[in-house]
Amino acid sequence: MTVKRLMDRIEAEELTNDMNLDRKIASGYVCDLLSWVMARGQEGSAWVTVQTHMNVVAVASLHEMACIILPEHIQMEDAPLRKAEEEGIPVLSSPLSAFEICGRMAAAGIPAPDR
Repeated sequence: MTVKRLMDRIEAEELTNDMNLDRKIASGYVCDLLSWVMARGQEGSAWVTVQTHMNVVAVASLHEMACIILPEHIQMEDAPLRKAEEEGIPVLSSPLSAFEICGRMAAAGIPAPDR
């Protein structure tokens, strides 16, 4: 599944501009503890988090994640959004809860990360 197709499934809007939304999603991941994500994140993950600061973008970039997904209409400030654009990581905002987003990703066949 691509980021664009996932956006439709989770009713998300793109907060970043001119990003590659055709990137394939390899897995889904949800966690708000950045050190945990740094240790377990994987390339191509669609990461659901309520965190919105610059370090979120750094962790997503470290693992070359497919996108960052903010639940419940959470917004991100301009500086982290511009950094996400520089790093090529789409940032999405969905009206759904993290629970609902993960349920829809699982129902769409997006697997959990490899362990």
